[in-house]
Amino acid sequence: MKRFYTLFSLLVVFGLLLSACGGGAKSHMESIKAVGVIKVGTSADYPPFEFVDASGNKTGFDIDLMTEIAKRLNLKLEWVDMPFDSLIAGVQEGKIDASISAFNYSEERDKVVDFSDQYYLGEDAFMVAEGFAGTIAKPEDVTAYKIGVQTGTTQDGWLTDNLVTPGKMPEGNLFRYDRADQAALDLKNGRIDVMFADLIPAEALAKQVGGLKIAYKDVLSSGPMNIVIPEGDKELAQAINDVLKQLQSEGFIDGLAVKYFAGE
Repeated sequence: MKRFYTLFSLLVVFGLLLSACGGGAKSHMESIKAVGVIKVGTSADYPPFEFVDASGNKTGFDIDLMTEIAKRLNLKLEWVDMPFDSLIAGVQEGKIDASISAFNYSEERDKVVDFSDQYYLGEDAFMVAEGFAGTIAKPEDVTAYKIGVQTGTTQDGWLTDNLVTPGKMPEGNLFRYDRADQAALDLKNGRIDVMFADLIPAEALAKQVGGLKIAYKDVLSSGPMNIVIPEGDKELAQAINDVLKQLQSEGFIDGLAVKYFAGE
């Protein structure tokens, strides 16, 4: 009887230890809630989606949207400003909990991260200097020029896959930039002939930099914009998607579009 009691006691202790080890592990969302902070990455160089204002504060469509999402999740928002092409890796490696930076869904990105539901549908644009003497009647017409693009964007991928790789454009004519505003300045100063970007940020940069205009627009590489979250993180995805649905039904996102895209 004593031996049975001792064995039973050991089994109970062992079971408690297993329970403690297994039950103590928190999900990503539970860890975020426990700390009360969600760390979100962005590349604040893409107006009007994300940029730094004259007072040094981050602002823009994405910034306001994510701020409201965090508020409704009862979380403090901690921004992490990173180069655009580092944001996906930042989510993968756990340096940030999520990222919002005018991201478009792509099959390549979907292999390593997951996405929220879409919150905005975008177009692409080829931007030129106001004195541009050429003609861009179709996308392939840009192959004759030096083209600037932000590294890691879907526009970068489109130019590579559709023009450079098939041999329609020399790779030496493609200039990649860490920041979109750097490309816009080089465009204005004649170092490149064309800049390829999302339409809305391109229009904003044209006003901001001056002397630039949209020469062609279409849905080429862009499309629905989504928030990037860790691969397989269904709990965080559900939490963000639930808030996005609320904001869409309330007209909050439409209000942001009017605020940032209509020049109000």
